[in-house]
Amino acid sequence: MIINLKELFNIVGERKELDCLIGQDELSDVRGCSFCSPVHVKGRIYNKAGVVYLKYSVDFTLNITCDRCLAELERDYHFESEHIVVSSVSSDNDEYIVADGESIDLNEIAVTDLLLQLPTKNLCKEDCKGLCMVCGCDLNESECDCLN
Repeated sequence: MIINLKELFNIVGERKELDCLIGQDELSDVRGCSFCSPVHVKGRIYNKAGVVYLKYSVDFTLNITCDRCLAELERDYHFESEHIVVSSVSSDNDEYIVADGESIDLNEIAVTDLLLQLPTKNLCKEDCKGLCMVCGCDLNESECDCLN
């Protein structure tokens, strides 16, 4: 979703509400993630005292594999993000989102943010016992005598 920010940059107090879905067709390019649902983006972009802020949340469901026992499951996620949007920046600065031609691509920003917030280790439960290193049985479901 491309958002034109010309009015937001020029009018203090101006705001736009955001409520959109990032569909499966756009999410198919994301490597390493299997989305079970579209990504729901909801928030606002507003000009406060001449500074343009982007505040939003994302909700989505991923199909993940437990890193210890290899069980497949679906997990719901909710993340919130906030950025300052500028029309230009004088130096290389990662703190701001630069609006290219007075517009931003909300879908690109939201997907990048959610990928950065995903956990690096996925577990089916906090106390997952994993797989036996000898026979490979799931130690959450049964016990084996391999390590005794």
